[in-house]
Amino acid sequence: MAIQQQGLPSNDLKREDFSEYVAHLQLHMALQARNLVPNFSKTAGDSREQLLHQTQANFEKLVSRQAR
Repeated sequence: MAIQQQGLPSNDLKREDFSEYVAHLQLHMALQARNLVPNFSKTAGDSREQLLHQTQANFEKLVSRQAR
């Protein structure tokens, strides 16, 4: 309630709460997906593994920026 008295309308608070919830949910899903991905064999030229790690890193960066 104190935040509403500072001038933020109720709809803005709800939207902010929802955005925060979605950001946390996306992060949780990304971390869970990381645990569900099978391990690849360790070969020097395995581009699938590199692509997977880069995709995960990009997604986690995106989520962490949205959470701020």
